[in-house]
Amino acid sequence: MIKVQNLTKRYAGQTAIQDLNFEVSQGEIMGFLGPNGAGKTTTMRILAGFMPPTSGRATVAGFDVFEQSLQARAHLGYMPENVPLYTDMRVTEYLNYRAALKGVPHRRISERVGDVKELCGLKEVERKLIGTLSKGYRQRVGLADALLAEPDLLILDEPTIGLDPNQIRQVRELIKNLDRQHTILLSTHILPEVEMTCSRVIIIHKGRIEACDTPDNLLGKIRQAGGVVLEAKVGNDNGAGELKKIPGVRDVVTDGEDEWKRFSLWVESGVDVREEVFRLASDRHWTVRELTQRRGTLEDVFVELTHPDVV
Repeated sequence: MIKVQNLTKRYAGQTAIQDLNFEVSQGEIMGFLGPNGAGKTTTMRILAGFMPPTSGRATVAGFDVFEQSLQARAHLGYMPENVPLYTDMRVTEYLNYRAALKGVPHRRISERVGDVKELCGLKEVERKLIGTLSKGYRQRVGLADALLAEPDLLILDEPTIGLDPNQIRQVRELIKNLDRQHTILLSTHILPEVEMTCSRVIIIHKGRIEACDTPDNLLGKIRQAGGVVLEAKVGNDNGAGELKKIPGVRDVVTDGEDEWKRFSLWVESGVDVREEVFRLASDRHWTVRELTQRRGTLEDVFVELTHPDVV
């Protein structure tokens, strides 16, 4: 559905993205992750036909996004991070207008608008002016707009920004259900959402792709796959210093202001240090009230690939 080859974009001598290469298959939900300024939005805008690349090529459904722009855009729906809306129009009025612009047949506009309002939970605000809506409802209007023409591909840039936890959960379920009819390229900073939603993940940093794989495979490749949490009374001992001596422990982070200290141990991939931690605590006569293993997360992968000095 998407094929990107050597895609590069420069602004006034500054490189935003450099030689990107990736593919997204039909029916796939692809997570697109990276720190602020990594090049995610630039890449999405190029794929959506909003700006040209400096060099390289990108196709959507086999159509070049600039040489065959109209054909490519007929296959995609794009929801930018900051959705541009006509705030003096009512929700239904706006969606009717957008459906007409997108070439939805006149006899089907009412049906499609009704479908996307139902899908995105807009029924209760359908008669309200967009300017009076909360940020969360405006995001829903933007998502409904992207779905109007029943595109094969959805490009969603931070679709859950500004939503409360319940709304985020609803949008997550909506996105997961959409993969039956749509291919989805999803950018978000909420990494647990990516783990629960996406079949594959691209991590981009400083304009270059650092990784592209399934979440499980990425977890298996990082140097630290989780860690151990210890909560204990260590008296006058330098608990962090003692714990760092255990083979396989890469770093120890300490918090807690009273006599109970909480130590988060970052460990090498595949290493379980709980027996050594318990033995140390016993030998040093520490009082332990928690000793648990923490499973590695996509956040660990993200931090290791984009801020290697932190781990």
